[in-house]
Amino acid sequence: MGLIAKIQEHLPVSDSLSIQCRTVVSAVLFSTLLWFSLIFTMRLCLKQLLSYHGWMFEQHGKVSNTTKIWAAMVRIFSGRQPLLYSYQGSLPNLPVPAVKDTVKRYLESARPLMSDSEYERMTTLAKEFESSLGNRLQWYLKLKAMWASNYVSDWWEEYVYLRGRGPLMVNSNYYGMDFLYVTPTPIQAARAGNTLHACLLYRRKLNREEIKPVILNVPLCAAQCERIFNTTRIPGEETDSLIHWQDSEYVAVFHRGRYFRLWLYHAGRMLSPREIEQQIQRIMDDSSPPVPGEAKLAALTAGDRIPWAQARKEFFSSGVNKRSLDCIEKAAFFVALDDDEQGMRGDDPAGNLDRYAKSLLHGKCYDRWFDKSFTVVVYKNGKNGLNAEHSLADAPIMAHVWEYVMTTDSFQLGYTEEGHCKGDVASSLPPPTRLTWDIPTLNNSSSCMSDDVDFHVLPIQEFGKGAIKKCKISPDAFIQIALQLAYYRNRGTFSLTYEASMTRLFREGRTETVRSCTSESCAFIRALEGGESKEVCRRLFRTAAEKHQHLYKMAMTGGGIDRHLFCLYLVSKYLGEESPFLKEVLSETWRLSTSQTPLQQVELFDFINHPEYTTCGGGFGPVRNIHANSQIHFFFCVHFIYFHLCALDRLQMMVTDSHKFGADIKKALEDLLELLSPEKPDPSKAEQSHSKKSKKDL
Repeated sequence: MGLIAKIQEHLPVSDSLSIQCRTVVSAVLFSTLLWFSLIFTMRLCLKQLLSYHGWMFEQHGKVSNTTKIWAAMVRIFSGRQPLLYSYQGSLPNLPVPAVKDTVKRYLESARPLMSDSEYERMTTLAKEFESSLGNRLQWYLKLKAMWASNYVSDWWEEYVYLRGRGPLMVNSNYYGMDFLYVTPTPIQAARAGNTLHACLLYRRKLNREEIKPVILNVPLCAAQCERIFNTTRIPGEETDSLIHWQDSEYVAVFHRGRYFRLWLYHAGRMLSPREIEQQIQRIMDDSSPPVPGEAKLAALTAGDRIPWAQARKEFFSSGVNKRSLDCIEKAAFFVALDDDEQGMRGDDPAGNLDRYAKSLLHGKCYDRWFDKSFTVVVYKNGKNGLNAEHSLADAPIMAHVWEYVMTTDSFQLGYTEEGHCKGDVASSLPPPTRLTWDIPTLNNSSSCMSDDVDFHVLPIQEFGKGAIKKCKISPDAFIQIALQLAYYRNRGTFSLTYEASMTRLFREGRTETVRSCTSESCAFIRALEGGESKEVCRRLFRTAAEKHQHLYKMAMTGGGIDRHLFCLYLVSKYLGEESPFLKEVLSETWRLSTSQTPLQQVELFDFINHPEYTTCGGGFGPVRNIHANSQIHFFFCVHFIYFHLCALDRLQMMVTDSHKFGADIKKALEDLLELLSPEKPDPSKAEQSHSKKSKKDL
């Protein structure tokens, strides 16, 4: 097309180059421009394709021609072997819903929880907001959405997490558990060796982008993976900050009130599991006592943020304390070697399982560094677990890490017959370094908060999501309706319920709220408890389940309620405007806060040959930043479901106690499964029918 010749004519050094050189330079420039144009066009096309969400709302098994063509185009533009962050530039931005639509959906969600007079009053406030202030606030929000990758996520991280002045322990951090029935080795140092080595293997894959992007028909945003390692939350008097370092070759280890720096690399290579085990054993064999103030130093990270920020500024801004604190904060992650034994064991396995989860959530309040991105906890009997900081990543991100670590530990690295890690040990390894401190007496009251936590882990081993799917019902909808039924039986009323949904279909997406208590679910529960026929109850249940699935899909595709109203509220504060509607909505109390994490990497587990290697996931404490009195997290796979129930101060709970509520949940699940299961034919009637048919044939 003569483009190369045109480039030749306009080269600034054309006179000093030969014809051949000018042709080569022009061809290289042309091909480079063509290559970048092609990449830009493909990314733009893929971004437009990923903005289509109609496939989510189609009936199962009935795919439209539009969706089929769309799926084929996505495969063409996606490439064959994408890396972890390959799709980041092609993910669409989170759309800003219309104020009218959000207000309408809010009023619909509030209807079953309000009396006629309350609903009429709220409708008046909503209409006033929609017709006046709402449009002005929306204009500013759309302006932000034009330049920001995600109009919610940065404000959500700052105002919900980093500006929160309450404790991270219980209120924010969450935990992950070990295998339920198996402890690969009873040797604490050996379990730590394999676990830490598996964490490093995951980090190496993460740095090389070798981890496969999560794809649910379309790719999910992987931005939260960037800060899993080498990250710390730094306290401030007004707001905290997240600091991420490019790399770190050591971990900080806590054992019996002392802190150590443990190098995980030597002579340019990663330490083997056996070498890490030896180094951990050296720490455990160290009999030196903690210096005054050292043993309970981490309690500062468990308590309110302002006292910790002030103490950090006053006592840890220079000298030996600053050097030691820097060592902890710049570590790849934190390791706690616990002297307790945990797990589902002994004469009281159910009670011990509750204590195990509670220990992972808060420990002794001073043996976890709650500011670190995550703390690996290894117990005396070889059990392990995880405590993670919430502001940098949501639970599914850390669950992905922990699934890899557990399965790599047991199925790939393994142990010797004596229970030690495999491999050789280099004789030249320097011992771990003890951190030194000069700490005054510091006061903290974080232990009283952990005393208020009532905890219960409820395993449902009779069935899993496989049995629910046979009823042609979404497992999430099934469980959410069961929770509503259990709460109604427990309290005799319905409750405003928070369910976390993800918005990772969009760039830098995190979560959205699904308001699980709907008019449809309330109608079903009233019919079931009122003694209506099975056919009526089944019909109402399927209507409620379809409604819940629709709300969940709307939340995933940017049509949620609460994040939009949250951002509108922030804009109103920036502008100094008061909105009675927004103020009332954002001050609502969520009696139940729920979330769920399915098993993500099923291929890493072997439930056929090793069914005992199953995990019960993890859970949260009651989340005060959304005014929740109790928290329910459920983890499910094909064969099992586990509930993690947590509440503050059982004497002030909205439910009787977590164990009683757990029993109500189990009964509700069983009742719903019985309701939806096909009725078994009466054997006596079947025999009579067969006898009559035989006589007729004769």
